Amino acid sequence: MNSIENPNRNDWSTLLKRPTQTVDDIETTVNQIFDDVKRNGDLAVAKYTSLFDGVTLGSQIVSNKEIESASNIIPKELKEAIQKAKANIEAFHAAQKTNRVEVETTQGVKCWQEKRPIEKIGLYIPGGTAPLFSTVLMLVVPAQIAGCQEIVLCSPPNKKGKIASEILYTAQLCGVTKIIKVGGIQAIAGLTFGTASIPQVYKIFGPGNQFVTVAKQLATKFGVAIDMPAGPSELLVFADDSANAAYVASDLLSQAEHGTDSQVILVSTSKELIANVSEEIDKQIKILPRKAIAEKAIENSKLILVETDKIALDLINEYAPEHFIICSKNEDFYVNGIRNAGSVFIGNYTPESAGDYASGTNHTLPTNGFCKAYSGVNLDSFNKSITFQKISKAGLLNIGNAIELMAAAEGLQAHKNAVSIRLKDLK
Repeated sequence: MNSIENPNRNDWSTLLKRPTQTVDDIETTVNQIFDDVKRNGDLAVAKYTSLFDGVTLGSQIVSNKEIESASNIIPKELKEAIQKAKANIEAFHAAQKTNRVEVETTQGVKCWQEKRPIEKIGLYIPGGTAPLFSTVLMLVVPAQIAGCQEIVLCSPPNKKGKIASEILYTAQLCGVTKIIKVGGIQAIAGLTFGTASIPQVYKIFGPGNQFVTVAKQLATKFGVAIDMPAGPSELLVFADDSANAAYVASDLLSQAEHGTDSQVILVSTSKELIANVSEEIDKQIKILPRKAIAEKAIENSKLILVETDKIALDLINEYAPEHFIICSKNEDFYVNGIRNAGSVFIGNYTPESAGDYASGTNHTLPTNGFCKAYSGVNLDSFNKSITFQKISKAGLLNIGNAIELMAAAEGLQAHKNAVSIRLKDLK
């Protein structure tokens, strides 16, 4: 990892730059695939599945037989772990339900707000070297609680034309309505336009690589909403002398093994702690099955020494990490002062992995600094808020003149007339 001591504030933006390609580098490819899928549907999807995933499929749709077979393969212990995580995620997201909000803004004018589920949602679940069946839990559980009617899941097939058994089991357990063997840009394009095999949806959820992230952003140009821009995983840890160096190193490596374009950062006020963490990383990385991936991510990562907690917090808010771990004797300072983060983990015994799997919070979070403006996935992500109003005769008499004056001032005579004609009858 690159070690930096007391960086100048003017250099922070360069120092904290993510190891990602610019949109311009990949937008041309995304646009071409979108156009092809829009025009040629399943034929185009099959072409790109063959090109990128190296497999030709008889059918893109996962059958009930495949789901049953996958379920039989999963060990009992893993099923129980998935079910435990599901229960915790359900408990946390069910608690986010809100009641109807109703207020009489003035006498005779009643306004209220109610939540309605998004009817058709599409979920993108990465496969490849790490099939993220945990993301199925994070997306399907709140979708079911919200009451979404159609839940379509897309995930890339392996060279044998299969989706990971863990993904299929979890999808069936949680209530996915349709599973499609398709990944990458072509999956997002299929959910955007609809094909003979892939239903068109109203909103797309799920993480992915940089190509998937740009594809999701492009989908919004065609009237499909997305959860957030969510690209390569990232983690920032603040740790001081109260932290356990071995724990900190394990957390940094847990995110580094996600992918070669992941980024992990340690910020500390302790030079000794940084040195100890660096030694632990060198020790722990040697035995990782995904060592090569973690090593590449570590090349993009940094150990940053700063003089004070205030400087550290300013730097962290500037970076806006997807995951933020606090291991500090001054933890309240960071808990109360963090403004830009996707999910926060507090204390030596709160590994980021807990949020990835089973604590109950959602792990689908904004990256690339988008935490400055976006929230992670939550129950409201699967709902729309609809406002209602009902005005009595007395209510219209109460606010009618104000409406007439404001409409006239904006030069919208028909708006004014819609009130005036009613007031004339009432008077």
